[in-house]
Amino acid sequence: MASTSAETSHPVVFTTQTAYPLPSQKFMIPASWKRYQLSQLVNKALSLPKPIPFDFLVRGEILRGTLAEWCAEKGIGEEETLEIEYFESVMPPQKMSTLPHEDWVSSVSCQLPGYIFTASYDGTMRTFDYSQKLLHSAAIHAAPSTSICLRSHDLTARLTNLTLPSDSAQPVKSQTVASLHLHTAPLASISANASGSHLLTASWDGLIGVWDTSIAASDEVPADEPTERKKRRRIEDDAPRPRRKAPLSVLKSHTARVSKAVFSHSSGPGAAEQAYSCGFDSTVRVWDVENGVCTHTIAASSKPFLDLALTPAGTSALACSTDRTVSQYDFRAAATNITASTATKSAVTSFRVWEGLEKKGKKVLSLDWARGVVAVGGEGGVEIWRVGEGERVFPSS
Repeated sequence: MASTSAETSHPVVFTTQTAYPLPSQKFMIPASWKRYQLSQLVNKALSLPKPIPFDFLVRGEILRGTLAEWCAEKGIGEEETLEIEYFESVMPPQKMSTLPHEDWVSSVSCQLPGYIFTASYDGTMRTFDYSQKLLHSAAIHAAPSTSICLRSHDLTARLTNLTLPSDSAQPVKSQTVASLHLHTAPLASISANASGSHLLTASWDGLIGVWDTSIAASDEVPADEPTERKKRRRIEDDAPRPRRKAPLSVLKSHTARVSKAVFSHSSGPGAAEQAYSCGFDSTVRVWDVENGVCTHTIAASSKPFLDLALTPAGTSALACSTDRTVSQYDFRAAATNITASTATKSAVTSFRVWEGLEKKGKKVLSLDWARGVVAVGGEGGVEIWRVGEGERVFPSS
């Protein structure tokens, strides 16, 4: 793979955030090389026993063609040293299974190993195991539900305690303990931080609510009169009444419906201080939650985003659009690219769900991503995909 004397070469320094770092040194790389040749070089330099395919970021952009083409487009001279970051290539997505539903599936979660949770427009939360067996269903809302704990078209979210017994012969139990009151339009999502101490709600009213999960001894928001008083009396006859909670703060920046808001998966001090959101304004936004400001805006698609899911490391995200496409974006590229408030970037990989004739054209409403398992929910029920290099925990069917 040595450069010939007639071929133009370019000085390059490689960096990485993977477990496969190269010694710090400068390489003279043929300008005609593409991703494949660069990946071969890294593997040879590392003397890896089993080849690992790598992709490459040049100043925050994924290298799609040759180094010469990239340099010509950016006006980079032959003598200027390029810093190139390499990371493990994303494997092509693979469809694994389906979970059929009678009504639209508006939210899915695969965060708890061994289980997949769904919320449906029939107001019911369902719990499945990886063998696709329905373990439990609970009718939480009288209106369409679109999350697990829960978001709904009655303009409230509800916190529900779900008990999963160690003995599979015992029933799964659930109890609603609080309702969250802020939004003036239907809710689109509710998500928790890594410790479960705080929540984010996203709504069609363009707002994101920040909440804690503590249950107060009394209501933080007064009840609506007189209808709410009647509802409370009916609930109190059967079970303890859920407390009415108010938000800690409100995040404002989206110019249209907010589809999803999630905390960073990072743990440790300040873990709840960064969040990501997406919406019908075709943007993904990064938030400083503590100060309540939008720090970056990524215009990553010309179509409205419906849902967003992060990798555990927070370096990549899956976002689904109205054309039934699920695309993966690398935030490392965005972080390098952003010099102002907005950046544009392309997807690392993508796939389209419900391509069969009987389901073609049905909407995607939600997705979740954990340990290489991706669950996609919507009008066509639930599809289970494998994406990325995570541990394979879902059996093939």
